[in-house]
Amino acid sequence: MRWPEAIARASVPRMYELIPVAQAPQYDEEAEQRFLEEWPEFIFHDLEVRKYSDRRAKDFPEWEFYLISDDERLIAGCWGVPIAWDGTVEDLPAGFTGTLARAVTSYEEGVVPNTFVLMAAAVRSDEQGRGHSSRVITAVRERAVAGGLSQVIAPVRPTLKTRYPLTPIETFMTWTREDGLPLDPWLRTHARLGATLLAPAPVSQTMTGSVADWEKWTGVLFPSSGTYVIPAGLTTLEIDRSADLGTYREPNIWMRHA
Repeated sequence: MRWPEAIARASVPRMYELIPVAQAPQYDEEAEQRFLEEWPEFIFHDLEVRKYSDRRAKDFPEWEFYLISDDERLIAGCWGVPIAWDGTVEDLPAGFTGTLARAVTSYEEGVVPNTFVLMAAAVRSDEQGRGHSSRVITAVRERAVAGGLSQVIAPVRPTLKTRYPLTPIETFMTWTREDGLPLDPWLRTHARLGATLLAPAPVSQTMTGSVADWEKWTGVLFPSSGTYVIPAGLTTLEIDRSADLGTYREPNIWMRHA
């Protein structure tokens, strides 16, 4: 390809489409590889989440998506669930796990939802920094509203919190930059799209495992019982060697989209 032609082609804006996962199984294997690597291993060991995962996938296949570019490249993935929520802080689920439980049990009980909860979103590592996070959040938010879910909220996992594991989430969520936007970049992405802070979720998920499990998941040795800072942790890990148990309670932050 000649140089001027390469420049011209590179300058053509890319187009993107949000596609339900069920309609694009050809991306499943790549998605598992690309997106799972964005999360720490311990995040997948919430035993309560496991109770509802299969039922969630069966009940809400229409709320799991891939973001695909016009050259059929897998860019990002996201999923969420519908719930009934009265709009008050008091009626918010406790966090990620509580939302999943409410969505599944309410669906089985025939409760009509009015709110979409964006549970997770991830952009492949070699496409980050190009505005895809905002693109996928906007697309799924529009899809939710078009589907009759007039409220959109999210239990956000603040990425910068890993640098401040000893700081309470209630304090961290108040930190802002000079321009007034949140200090945390993931909170800031949501805020730039019109989202506002709702409330802390101090125990959004609880992950448990043996001492050996946690040493494997984190690459850290835990010689005695106590409180430990762990890689990628938003808070600390409690180790009880006498019970052979490690417990990590992950905080999130509730945000509401306009």
